Amino acid sequence: MVTRLTILLCIAIFAQGCSSRTPITSSVVNIGGETFTLELVLDQSSRANGLMNRTSIAKDGGMLFVFTESSNRSFWMKSCLVDIDLIFLDSRGTVTALHEMTVEPPQEAQESTWDYEGRLTNYWSRGPSRFAIELAAGSIKRLKLRINDIIKLDLNQLKSMAR
Repeated sequence: MVTRLTILLCIAIFAQGCSSRTPITSSVVNIGGETFTLELVLDQSSRANGLMNRTSIAKDGGMLFVFTESSNRSFWMKSCLVDIDLIFLDSRGTVTALHEMTVEPPQEAQESTWDYEGRLTNYWSRGPSRFAIELAAGSIKRLKLRINDIIKLDLNQLKSMAR
């Protein structure tokens, strides 16, 4: 017996499949002569989670964080299980800071969230940043990245997607 809910679900699935506006979830980016497929991180909830609890990062993978405005920013390794290379970019795609972030000891059972977060290292953008890229550890050295390098992004499209 077909229920009204089943019919509504089928209509919703069909309408979604016909939509011409499929959400973009990744971006292909050339960095230092190598091609990366980066997960797009476009909203506050996704930014807060980042690469937490991941056990690996593909050599050609990572995350591209897109913020709604340029600002001084910092990242940390809260609940991160693998080392991560971090690249901060300004609104034009210019590298403002490079960091090799290492795994920190996990939160102890008796340790409060306040104490745990307070002992984590902060990695700063060293100036206003609109984008951040997280890659597998060793990428910065392998790609020979430097401050003031330019990483070409579809800046207008990415900026319009941030929430």
